Amino acid sequence: MSLTDVIDGTREAVTADPKNAAVQFSVRHDLVGGTATVVDVKVRDHQFTVDEPGALGGTDTAANPVEYALASLGSCQVITYQFWAAKLGIPLDAVHVTVTGDLDLHGFFGFDDSVRPGFTGVRVEVELSGPADPAKYEELKNQVDEHCPVLDLFRNPTPTSTRLA
Repeated sequence: MSLTDVIDGTREAVTADPKNAAVQFSVRHDLVGGTATVVDVKVRDHQFTVDEPGALGGTDTAANPVEYALASLGSCQVITYQFWAAKLGIPLDAVHVTVTGDLDLHGFFGFDDSVRPGFTGVRVEVELSGPADPAKYEELKNQVDEHCPVLDLFRNPTPTSTRLA
């Protein structure tokens, strides 16, 4: 099934019933053994591990949460570029995305409560190649900037709640 088939099929389903546009994703996390950092994550029928590097008290068996956040943004960018290139009919031979985030550990460790525990800045560098005019790739970038779900999470506050079960 092509991306244009997915786009058209989704448009038909959402037009028939707007409730079809509402989806929900859920992820389960479990601390592994007696370690303080290794976490097994289950997503649908997939599983991956999260850990911290040794310098942050981990065993360095996997990427850490902020690295996964950057990976999530970069992956979503690549997918969204492919999706919107298909939707706009812009030929795209390759997409390369590098995401870099700056974090000040004063916030995470509570050394300075005036420093946020999250990223102080994130930079996304995108390299596109293909036969289209550069103006078409700029148009594509603008659409991706407007429609990438994970970029939206980084740019805008999302209502979030936490409760103890």
